[in-house]
Order: sequence, then structure tokens, then C-alpha cells
Amino acid sequence: MRVEVLGPLRVVADGRTTDVGGPRLRALLARLALEAGHRVGHRTLADALWPEAEAAEGPENPVSALHSLVSRLRRALPEPGLLRSEPSGYRLDVPAEAVDALLFERLVLRGHDALRSGRHAAAAEHLSRALGLWRGDPLADVGPLPYAEAAVVRLREVRLGALEDRAEAGLALPGEAPRAAELERLAAAHPLRERLRTLLVTVLDAEGRRAEALAAYEAYRTRLAEELGSGPGPELRALHLRILREEPAPEPAPVPAPRGNLRAPLTTFVGREDERRLVGERLAEHRLVTLVGPGGVGKTRLASVAAADTAGRAWLVELGAVTEPDAVPHAVAGALGLRVSTLVEALSVTDTLLVLDCCEHVVDSAARLAEELLGRCPRLRVLATGREPLGVPGEALCPVSPLTPEAAEELFTDRARAVRPDFSPTGEVARICRRLDRLPLSIELAAARLRSMSLETLAGGLDRRFRILGGGSRTAPPRHRTLRGVVAWSWDLLTGTERDAAERLSVFASSLTVAAAEHVGVTAETLYSLVDKSLLETNGDRYRMLDTIREYGLERLASTDRLHGARAAHAACFLDLAERAEPHLRGPGQTEWLARLSADRDNLLAALGHAREAGDTGTAVRLGAALGMFWAVHGDHASAVVHLRPVLRASAPCPAHGSPDGPGHRGDAADADGSGGSRQDTNGSGAPGRAGAEEDSAASGGKDDLVREARLRAAAAYLLNATFAGELTDARAVVGPPPDASDPVGAFVAALLAMAEGRSADGTAALEPHLAHPDPWTRAMLWLARSFLDGTAGDTGFGPKDVEHAVAAFREAGERWGLSMLLMSLAYARAATGDTGEAVAMLEEAQTLTRELGTHHGQRVWLAMAHVDTGNSDGARARLEEVVAEAASIRQVALARVCLADLSRHDGDLAGAGRHLGLAREVVRDGEPPDRALYSAAAGYLAAATGDPEAAARHLGEAFALADAMPDMPMLAQVAVGVADLLLRRGEPERAARILGTAHALRGGPNPCNPDVARLTRDLRAHRAAYDRASRLTAGEALAAVRAERDGLTAR
Repeated sequence: MRVEVLGPLRVVADGRTTDVGGPRLRALLARLALEAGHRVGHRTLADALWPEAEAAEGPENPVSALHSLVSRLRRALPEPGLLRSEPSGYRLDVPAEAVDALLFERLVLRGHDALRSGRHAAAAEHLSRALGLWRGDPLADVGPLPYAEAAVVRLREVRLGALEDRAEAGLALPGEAPRAAELERLAAAHPLRERLRTLLVTVLDAEGRRAEALAAYEAYRTRLAEELGSGPGPELRALHLRILREEPAPEPAPVPAPRGNLRAPLTTFVGREDERRLVGERLAEHRLVTLVGPGGVGKTRLASVAAADTAGRAWLVELGAVTEPDAVPHAVAGALGLRVSTLVEALSVTDTLLVLDCCEHVVDSAARLAEELLGRCPRLRVLATGREPLGVPGEALCPVSPLTPEAAEELFTDRARAVRPDFSPTGEVARICRRLDRLPLSIELAAARLRSMSLETLAGGLDRRFRILGGGSRTAPPRHRTLRGVVAWSWDLLTGTERDAAERLSVFASSLTVAAAEHVGVTAETLYSLVDKSLLETNGDRYRMLDTIREYGLERLASTDRLHGARAAHAACFLDLAERAEPHLRGPGQTEWLARLSADRDNLLAALGHAREAGDTGTAVRLGAALGMFWAVHGDHASAVVHLRPVLRASAPCPAHGSPDGPGHRGDAADADGSGGSRQDTNGSGAPGRAGAEEDSAASGGKDDLVREARLRAAAAYLLNATFAGELTDARAVVGPPPDASDPVGAFVAALLAMAEGRSADGTAALEPHLAHPDPWTRAMLWLARSFLDGTAGDTGFGPKDVEHAVAAFREAGERWGLSMLLMSLAYARAATGDTGEAVAMLEEAQTLTRELGTHHGQRVWLAMAHVDTGNSDGARARLEEVVAEAASIRQVALARVCLADLSRHDGDLAGAGRHLGLAREVVRDGEPPDRALYSAAAGYLAAATGDPEAAARHLGEAFALADAMPDMPMLAQVAVGVADLLLRRGEPERAARILGTAHALRGGPNPCNPDVARLTRDLRAHRAAYDRASRLTAGEALAAVRAERDGLTAR
């Protein structure tokens, strides 16, 4: 669809013309067309259509009237979908070339540039085409609106300049000199415009009409003197003097020599401003610069753009089609229109940039020629591109990386609109670009596929990327027409050893170290060679293969039946790492080894998944057991449950009665968390590898015993993480029957199974014999399990005492995760009893520990909220806003927003609270039960505050059900406070006071600094007796009371 405004406004689509009726509709379309492709704000449009002069007579609500007008305009257009709604505005979604006024200005600019560079024929062509777009007065039927009048003045001025440029170009072209009559008409219409007068005098003189030329000059000089008191400019005076002297016209200036052979780009250049600037800086400092990067990353386009930015001549030599190394000099000479024998002479005359593109397959020959030319041509610079450096002395490298996420999405959208003008990007675009490694060629091939498939189909088909990403540009080199061609070109340039190594490394799910590469049979030397050839990227001491290259390598492994063996070697590598790391995760070395495992998280999970798929139960169980503490310390409890559940279901349950040489022989019950796998001293100073593990296997009766022992530790890991994730409902089905509790690991598993099944007394009994275990970390975990059992039994008195025992043991072990978590729990208990001083001290220590564990640690949000119960809402808000600002974890940001919603509600900012919950909803809705409980409780409080008791009851009921299932006594107390708030708002203060008292009983104290509790306590002073009676209930009795209140809440 085209919009034409250089004359009466009309719309043209499919060869048919549509007239838009009504001056207001035409004015709206014209205003949007003048900024085609860009959003125009509601207010800007309203002001354009109803300016101040018409304000009194215009609509009462211009923006509302605008919306109605847009609806009418859409109905009038042949393609209504091109008038798009944007945030706070509208956009006419057509390219600038589809609006004659915008195309006119672009053509005039091109013509002017061509004229100034001496390309008169090109200038005449551009300018003639531009002037031919005019059909009459611009915006003639839009009406006398200020925006239109301003546009008309500008367009007329541009047209007049175009007429002058066209006349000047014609003077330099045989048979195309302008007619004197036309120039006389223009000069009469613009009598003070000197350039027109100069052209007129020149043409009259050229036609042999010397007297008329002199008369034209004299008339102009007289008018200037009379009206402006000035005289003609130097150029016109010099022309007048030459005519008086009857001197011949000067010969036209010679057309400058070609500045090179760079072609005008056919598509936009997206992103890479930093790289473009870097290449320019490198070229200013070095005479040889090489852009290196993987195939399809955009080296050629970047080189072309950078070359166009340079001041001297630039010549592009495409070496991709050169098949023989000896042909490289001939390819360079041919591109410059020279013979090889004259290259040095020609390149020595002036400043020249030679771009040698695609050097990787003829790298030796390209390097020799570059060195020879640079040595003999001091005014020459060379910009080369390839998968690897040329290796010439003085070479400066510019690595070319994939696009930034923003630039990748912009590129995809731009190329998609080229094939589907109605394309509107969605969140799938970001996912597609990420899957394609943000490689420009891959993105362009993918966008082109939108001609024949939907965005969703394209995204779903990327697992078969080599099959669907073909059919690129017919004019592109063959290697760039398909994604497979790009990668295969790089692969074929490798040696046999390099190809084998690249294929072995393709099983790594993320980056790797030199040690990991050597573990799967790739030497450090070969690894470095793959880096040089752009098959691997570096980041510090780690190496990464792009997903596109990795998928090609996996295809190659599968086609030669080597995939299973490569994955087995990969799994063995990361089992070794996990089993060496596990003991360190429960002592002073926790932070260092947590970071090491975090760097390889994707590889560890891939190794676990591949072991399961291959039926290697032993490796899967051992790896799951070794990762238990990693998941727990990371706060990634849901992930632990998801990955350990199938591992445990696929392996035989632990026997109910173990032999004396069974799991208990270690006396090392960090195994109680299910995370250990290698013997070492209890302080975690040793770090045995797989050899040590195999020795353990032999000592305990062989590999089967080792796997059975690991299965018990994996069960412990599952139960620990499932407890924190609130996912214990199917514990027996996953773990099997309770194991023998005669050793710490078995006791830990038996205790948590008992808790899951509501048999708290049995669980406590299983733990009792081991609570004085000599190893501090083992002792801490057992006391932690006992505190869980106390909570489910409703014994709030024993819970804090058990936590204190666990804190002391964790402190002795030097372990930060458990210590920080339980300090926070103790701080909550102290705050509940009003001991805020000690609570604050505990929170500060916990904060220090979590910072040492890393900024992504999941306890940060809960730690921040604990400050609320000490009366430090400002401190809580600062910590939560820090989490949001860092945006390191989507889940943590969502939880922080839920907590910020509570703080906003406390401040009376109910709208702000709603915004925070709205931003968190989608993430938390599919999260772990504790996350959903926190969200539902906050939503219930807010609904009650905004006067929606039904929604409040529903949300609080959901929160209670989730907290009751875990069970989570602090959350149950929080829900009880919310129920009390709702009852008070319903006008039932006596019952509200009673439920507030049950919250006191559930948490073991009044929690006087919490803003909600303090408000309700103040408002319910007259019902203190009901509160006091309920606060003296046992935790179990209080829980029953809240359950009963919850069941009847929605019925009232």
C-alpha cells in the first residue's frame, strides 16, 4: 500500500486507487504518513487535527475523538491492519518508500550527494525520478492545518533545490542542458534566489544569448540593490565578468577516480555500533586488522560498513569463491581492475583500504599477499575477515561475537517485515534468537521462513534447525544459503584431529575447562586450535561452543555411532567433579566449590539426564546424591525434586535392614543431606576423585554396594529439598519404605518420611540415637530434621531449642547455608517474642553469610522480609529493591515484588501493591508451594484492604492449604493474621481477636513489630481477653482452630 500526498491525497494498493473522504480523515492519514513506520503519540495527533485555533469548536475530548477517527480511517483503507495501535499512539506500518513525500526527499538527497561527487548522470536520474513524483500542490486537500502548512513549506523548498540540482547536473551532460525558458519562469517566481539566477545566466550564455545573459544579471543586481541594499555573490559576479570579457566557459572538473567498489547495502545494518567504532579505531592505529569469528556471525557486513566509514579508497575482494591458493593475487587484481604486475604501483599512489573477505580456506596465501603488499605499499591498509587470524606480524584482531539480544531481536523483526509486512514481534522472537545463538545469518534465514510458516511453528522447529533453515538469498555464496552450509564449510577446513575433538566437545551442554576437555580425550593444544578457528569462544578460563555448531557436532557423532560413548565420557567427567566437590559444600570451602559447580550446572544436569536416558542407573544415582547439597545450598529445591524423583523411581529402594558395612560405616552424615559421595575427613580438607570412590566400592563389597549407598544418600537429598519445596506428598512412592535407622543417613531418611506421613513421634525416635554424633555437620543436619518434626507436631517450644543446637553445630562445621537459614529462623522466633535486639543481630550475621554465598542465593528475599518483623521496614525495602534491580533471577525478582507489595500496602499505597503483585503473578503462579503460598497470602491481604472480602477469603484459603500441606508454621501464622484482618473488616472483632491469638500460639510469640500485627492488636484492644485465651493454646490446638476458621470463612 502506498500513500501519495504530493498532490491530492490518495491511497494506492494492488494497482487500485482509493480516495479517502473527509478532510479530517485525510489530515489524520497525512500526518501518520509523514512519519511512516514510526509511532505518533495520541496528543501529537490530536493537536495536529484540532489545533488551538479550533479548540473552542473542536471535540470536548480530542483523544477520544481521535480513537473514533482512527476506526473510521481503518475502514477506509484497503489494508486496515497497517494502521496499528501502539502504546500511547498509532503507527502507519509502511516503509518510508511507500509514502511519495518521504521517497521524494530520499531521492533528492541521493541526487545531491551524487552531484557533489561528480556523478552527474546518477544525480540526474535520482532527481528526475524525485521530481516526477509531484502531481500538484502537496497536501492540497488536507485543509489549512498548521502541521500541513509547515510540511508544504518544507517540501516546496526541497523541490526548488532539487530543480536547481537537476539543472546543474544537466549542464554537465550532453543533450540534457536545462531550457532557458523554464529557468526564466522559476527565476521570475523566486526573483531573489541567486543560484537560480546563476543557472539562468549560464544557460543563456551557453545558448549564445550573451545580451540576454547580461540583462538577466543586471536585472538581478538592480533588484538586490533596491530591495536589500546588497549585491550578487562572488560566483555570479565572476560569471558576469567572464561573459563581459567573452571568455569561454571553463572545462568541467574531471570526474574523480573511483573511490572503490563497495556496493550500496540492500538491507539495514543493525546493531554493532561498538564493534564498528572499534574496527575504525583499530584501522587508525594498525595497517592490518582481521575480523575473526564463526561463520554467519556477520564479519563481511561489519567489514563493509567499517570500510565505508574510512576516508580513503576502499576495495572489497571476495575470496570465498577462490579455490586455489595461487589464485588469491589474481582475485585481488581483478577486483581492482588491474593486472597482478601493477598491484604494488597502483596501491602505492593514494591512501587505500583493501578488504580481503573470507580468508579462512586460503589463509596462507592471503597472509603472504597481505604481508607483501603492506611491506611495499606504505599508504595501504588491509582489513581481513576469516575464522582465524592471518598470523602476519603487526596484525590486530577484532573478534566478532554474536549480536546483543536487543540487536538480534531488531534484526529478526526487520527481516521478518521484509517478507511479511504485517509481522508483529512477540516473546517468541527473543527465544528464537537465543536458540540461534544470535548469529545474524541464522536469524535472517529464520526470518525468511516466515513467508511459509508461523512464528510459533518456526520456534518449535528449531530442534531441526539444519532442516528448516535453508533457502537463503539466491545471490549469496552457496555456503551462506543454508545454515548447514555455513557450519559444514567451517568443519571441512578442520584437520581430522580437530574434527574429532569438536565432535567430542559437542556433548558439553555449556562452557568447559581445559581439564574437562582432557577428561573426554581432547588435548589442550587441540582446544586452543579450535579457539583460533572460531569453533569455540573463550570467557576467562572457560570455552564455549555455539549451540548451532554443537548441534552439528552431535549429528556427526550420531551418524558414526559415537554419541553414546562421548556422552558416557562426559557423564564420568562430571560425576568425578560432583563427588570431589560434595564434601567441600558442607564446610569452609563451600563458597569456592559452590561457584565451581555453578559454572558447570548445565553440564551436571545434562550428565544426569544422559545417564538416566542410557539406563546407567549407577551413575545417575551417584550423581544425584552428590548434587543434593549443591541444590540445597543454591536454594534450587524444586529442581532437585524434579531431577531426583525419576532417578529414585528407576532404582531399587534401600533395604530396611543394612549390614554393619552398609551406609552407616562412614559415620559421615552430611550424607544425611544426601549429598556426599567420597570419603574424606570431616572438615572437608580432602578431595578424592573417582579412584577414591572406586576404592570405597571395593571395601563395601563392590559396585552394587556403592550404588545402594548412593541411593540412600540420594533419597536423603530428595527429602531435604522436597521439604523446602513443599513437595512431600508422594515421598513414600518415590523413596520407598523407611530404611534402617541405625546409621545417621538412614535415620535422616526415616525421620523425614515419618514427617511426610504425619508420624512425627516415629521420626523423632529415629533421630534420637544420633543427635550427639561427633561430626558437627552431621549433628547439625540431624537437629535440623528434628526441628522440622517439632514444627509439624505443633511443638513451638522445642523447635527453637533444636534450631539452637543446629546453629551451634553448623557454626562449628564452618558451613554458611545451614547457619544463615537457621539464624533467620531464630531471628523470626526472637522477633515473635519481642526480642528485636537479638533478632537484628542474627539477621545481620545471616545477611553477611548469604552475601558470601553469592548474590543469587534464594534466602535473600526471606532474609529481607524477616527485617519487617523487627520493625525495620525501610531496611527490608532497600534489600528487596536491590534484588529487583540486580534482576539476576526471575524467581527471586518475583518473590521480592510480592514482599514489596506487602510493604506498599503497609504504607497505604494499594495501587503500588497491586502493580507489584501483577508483575509477579505469572512467575509465582507456576512456582514452588512456598512461593505460591507467599503470593496468595499477599493477594488476600490486599483484597481485604481494597474491599473485596470474597477474593480475600479465596486467596487466604489457598495460602493456608499450601502452608498446611508443607507444613510451614510461620506462613500459617501469617495467614491467620490475614484471616483476623478480614474478620475485623467484616465487623466480627471478637472472632478476629481469637484468630490473632492463634497466630501468637502458632509462632510462639506476639510478633509485636510486624505492621499488620501491631495494627490489629491496637484495633482489637477491647477484645484482649479473647486474644489471650487463644494465645495460650498449644500450636496443635491453634492449628486446628485456624483450620476450622478457614473451612467456614467463605461460607460467611
